[in-house]
Amino acid sequence: MGAFALACVGDGVIGDELMVWMGGAGSTMTSLLLIGATALVVAIAVTPLMRRVALQTGTVDKPAARKIHASPVPLLGGAAIYLAFVLVLLFFGEQGYINQVVGIFLGATLMSFMGVADDRWGLGSYVKLAGQLLAAGILVYTGVQIRIFGGWVDVALTVVWVVAITNAFNLLDNMDGLSAGVAMIASTYFLLLAAMSNQYLVGALAAALAGACAGFLFYNWNPAHIFMGDAGSLFIGFLLSALAIKLRFPANSYVVTWMIPLMVLALPIFDTTMVFISRLRRGKNPLTTPGKDHISHRLAHLLGSRREAVLVCYLIAGAVGLASVYVSQANLPAALLLGGAILLAGVLGLWALEFRHGGVRPG
Repeated sequence: MGAFALACVGDGVIGDELMVWMGGAGSTMTSLLLIGATALVVAIAVTPLMRRVALQTGTVDKPAARKIHASPVPLLGGAAIYLAFVLVLLFFGEQGYINQVVGIFLGATLMSFMGVADDRWGLGSYVKLAGQLLAAGILVYTGVQIRIFGGWVDVALTVVWVVAITNAFNLLDNMDGLSAGVAMIASTYFLLLAAMSNQYLVGALAAALAGACAGFLFYNWNPAHIFMGDAGSLFIGFLLSALAIKLRFPANSYVVTWMIPLMVLALPIFDTTMVFISRLRRGKNPLTTPGKDHISHRLAHLLGSRREAVLVCYLIAGAVGLASVYVSQANLPAALLLGGAILLAGVLGLWALEFRHGGVRPG
């Protein structure tokens, strides 16, 4: 029997989720932790298999001037994350997934499959953008969308949000253990926030993703034995963008409700913003120009160690995520004060990394 049964009703604004847990409400967190732990074990077991498939099919990431590895590294680690995520939820979940859940699964599956194709054969940027737009459209069609202004404005905001976060994690996947670790941290905070607000469906999805990323990270930590590739980064980015939309705090204002996911995902948002500004300053196309101009590369140059750079990124993601938990319980003035402080820290960090230290430095 599954660990939980889902029964979902609502008008689509909040997407009320009711979950009947075995043993009652007291076992809620236990069930979520069980989902995460199982996903971790499955990912640990599946990742070596996907590594073997990648080597047999030639799905490897070859060294290049803009890359930091010196020898070919197998891809398809993202496929292992996807399989662990899906298999665990199918095993624990009973019937009752509503259209919103189906939309999330369909969009995430599309991202994963498109990523596999890109890792193996290479896809054009416009093809990948079209796939991302389609996945975002699936979310909107099934009721998973931002609801602030109403009408087409909310639809447009949803599409922009999903595409932006999806690509942010794709850009963040530039150093061993970075994207998987940050995704694990973000998923863990979404899990905690969902449990605190009794949104157990979001919690189950976040738990499965956190566990899958943790299991994959066992093989992706420096020196990495396998990369997640686009199959992982696109899947993770899309799923986290959808969870951010699903996670609601009806007792708070819209401002606080959206400050929370912005904080949880602050590191990839900051990295993407900095990369765009840096490349535009150099007269480069920010969407198509590769380079070692990410926060991880800059920190590695300053600290002299890629591992330390990744750990600092973890620390930043964890600290801002912790702030999001406080904001979820704070009143509006306190939330705005903390949010303003974090925004100021981000602006100062951007100035320090991009302007004070002379912009991009190789290394």
